[in-house]
Amino acid sequence: MNRHFPTPGAAYGTSHASVAPVPALNRPSRLRPGDKVAVVATSSPVEREMLEAGLDVLRGWELEVVVGDHVLDVHPDLDYLAGRDEDRAADLQAAWCDPDVAAVVCARGGYGAHRLTGLLDWSAMRAAGPKVLVGYSDITVLHEAFASRLHLATVHGPMPATEGFARDVVAQEHLRRTLFEPESVTTLTGPRAATLVPGRAQGVTLGGCASLLADNLGSPTSRHSAAGGILLLEDVGERAYRLDRCLSQLLNAGWLDGVAGIVLGSWQDSEPYDRIRTVLLDRLGPLGVPMVEELGFGHCPDPLTLALGRPAVLDADAATLRYTAAVLD
Repeated sequence: MNRHFPTPGAAYGTSHASVAPVPALNRPSRLRPGDKVAVVATSSPVEREMLEAGLDVLRGWELEVVVGDHVLDVHPDLDYLAGRDEDRAADLQAAWCDPDVAAVVCARGGYGAHRLTGLLDWSAMRAAGPKVLVGYSDITVLHEAFASRLHLATVHGPMPATEGFARDVVAQEHLRRTLFEPESVTTLTGPRAATLVPGRAQGVTLGGCASLLADNLGSPTSRHSAAGGILLLEDVGERAYRLDRCLSQLLNAGWLDGVAGIVLGSWQDSEPYDRIRTVLLDRLGPLGVPMVEELGFGHCPDPLTLALGRPAVLDADAATLRYTAAVLD
């Protein structure tokens, strides 16, 4: 595909000369059999049967699994939340600050993580030391917060109380290998991955749900810029005009100025992909940076697990994302 795009940032009349590039973040330790992991509900309500099936998968990896006290709560007035904000925040903070817990796994996404970031004691969580955080979708907000407040790399991966997790052995295995054998999954691609804009880029990975990144702009836990980074983007249930609005907001805010490369994942339950693809090219193509489509992460069957906050090389011509070192210690 021969496309000619302007110099990055030029199409929007912006300058990123004074913006520091996205830094590499600290790596938590890999998991080992016998480690304790905590599963907490940070967002929307969790179905008991779905959760139990997912917990069985984690236990099958020889992990000791504990769950937050409020994991099955439902907010008494706002039934789209898994209990009261203070209870969800307390479960997350207690798990993170427990010295015996090696990883905190979010049960599911939905909505609600935005409501927690101002309730967490970031100083106490920083003092607790690095450990693994796993999640995606609404957890994009926590990925950004953990990056900005704890300077910690996190894991964008499937969650145990989501539909299909217990049956999706491909997703399970890629998550397991990332957590236990990270050196075995440093190069990522997918059967549908393809070049959208050619080229090669290096940078530190960041991103998640496009709508959550746009909604998070200006919050105390949002990073100021994606400059120098390799941006991972996906979403679910989006109409073309809403995706256009999210990307336009990121562009107009200057958040995408100087981004090094872009990796696009799934757009499950959205408008037909040809229409979504047109929006992606129209809004992101003028940045003039290497871009790969349909890498196969996010809200899709067999999703890949990715690390956020780690150095990587995007080879758009080969449609691969390669981490330059194991993503966990």
